[in-house]
Amino acid sequence: MNYTLEVIAFNIESVLAAGTAGAHRIELCDNPADGGTTASYGMIKTARERTTLQLYPIIRSRGGDFLYSNEEFEIMKRDILLCKEIGCDGVVIGLLQPDGNVDKIRTAQLVEAAYPLGVTFHRAFDRVANPFEALEDVIAAGCERILTSGLKPTAPEGAQVISDLVRQANDRIIIMPGSGVRSDNIVSLAQQTQATEFHSSARKMIATAMQYINEEMQETLDTVQLNTEEVKKMLGALKEYEKTS
Repeated sequence: MNYTLEVIAFNIESVLAAGTAGAHRIELCDNPADGGTTASYGMIKTARERTTLQLYPIIRSRGGDFLYSNEEFEIMKRDILLCKEIGCDGVVIGLLQPDGNVDKIRTAQLVEAAYPLGVTFHRAFDRVANPFEALEDVIAAGCERILTSGLKPTAPEGAQVISDLVRQANDRIIIMPGSGVRSDNIVSLAQQTQATEFHSSARKMIATAMQYINEEMQETLDTVQLNTEEVKKMLGALKEYEKTS
């Protein structure tokens, strides 16, 4: 069985690190504190030029909830068109309705706008009222995979729901566990859920190189970066598991 590991890159250093570590796909984001928003045009274009890995920018105009105004929806469509022009492999989206259902109509419209790029429905899925109905809605909208932690804060906590989703999906769509996925639990997640794709931020904090810090600002200037050693450990764990499964 072939396993896929997707990692998050919040900066160009992490894009390069993902290639060095051997990851298979990058979800490209900005603003880790908001859970990821759309990176700038310059960032997406530079990332595309500097990596041969599959590149999936998140299309999310802001942090907060997943209810979008008409203006925000137009921004998302334009960002998708830019990703197509730049040569990305796919995009990552997620839209909900106020009642906790998937926004089927506008999700389908974004999938159509993205074609022939692949489309992942992100962890907006973990805010739905009924994950099993939502699964069918996302499939009907044309997405190729769902990133989910099983409606829990982390994928290990939501492993049972993820397993149920994998079973219901029945190869019609990929269910990709994400959130809290690390080298010490990725194999057990594979065993529990039967998922074949996994998503991890594998993040570490890099201290600022600034020599002068204004202490009056009471802030940290550390940045998030991909931990290549952790990525390698996850890939190694999956490779060993492949030999026995």
